[in-house]
Amino acid sequence: MKLLLDTHLLIWAADSIERVPVGARALMADQDNELLFSVASIWEVAIKRGLNRPDFQVDARMLRRGLIDNGYCELPLLSEHVVAIDALPLIHKDPFDRLLIAQAMVEGITLLTDDATLTQYSGPVRLA
Repeated sequence: MKLLLDTHLLIWAADSIERVPVGARALMADQDNELLFSVASIWEVAIKRGLNRPDFQVDARMLRRGLIDNGYCELPLLSEHVVAIDALPLIHKDPFDRLLIAQAMVEGITLLTDDATLTQYSGPVRLA
């Protein structure tokens, strides 16, 4: 299964794996699963770190490099992903989370998240 990890799961996996819920850790450790990260997550980290958000203190360059070095695949942003946001109901207001949902839907991959609000979307979302 292809799993697109949300931004917080990526940060926790890179910084402190014990913060990642046990079920998500099991999915991430399963060699049959392909782990992906979105360019949108790296963008989110860069922006929110620049705003001095305490939950985004990881360096975006280091996060990206670490993910690639650990076998994660980078999911680029396409205009198709961006225009798919227009069809989403306004369940979640965070533009980065909405973009991750749109990417998962367009690509037919599962978004793995710790945010229960995102599971209200009809797309392929799995709560960690």
